[in-house]
Amino acid sequence: NPNLAGRTQFVDPLVASQLSWGDTLSAFNDIVHDRQGHDTADFLFLPVNDADPTDLDRRGSHWSLLLVDRLNRHSPVAYHYDSSGSYNAGPASQLAERLGARLEWPRAPQQDNTYDCGVFVVDATRELVRQLTQRERP
Repeated sequence: NPNLAGRTQFVDPLVASQLSWGDTLSAFNDIVHDRQGHDTADFLFLPVNDADPTDLDRRGSHWSLLLVDRLNRHSPVAYHYDSSGSYNAGPASQLAERLGARLEWPRAPQQDNTYDCGVFVVDATRELVRQLTQRERP
């Protein structure tokens, strides 16, 4: 669906981290605006990590996914999919707040080990894109 593809942004993990900890406005504008400067991003897929750039001992051990639905620009909604319960609740809350989005916690498949979180992020992304292409709400 080329129309959906043009309105969807898959955010690089480093940029997502910058949104959480750095200059939010500049990084955010780079993501949501097209080359002509129009705000075209309705859906943002952001990987969330528990790393803390202010503490070199916390390099991050878990990934989760934040899908931000910006169809209503005045009231965006962020959906946090975490395969380890609420492990990344703090980082997801911080990122959603910095993006001005209301945070919701939909159910997500849960991992049964300590190392498959990245696979769950990829699988969740794939499933959510499938739902979007079928015009389902995330």
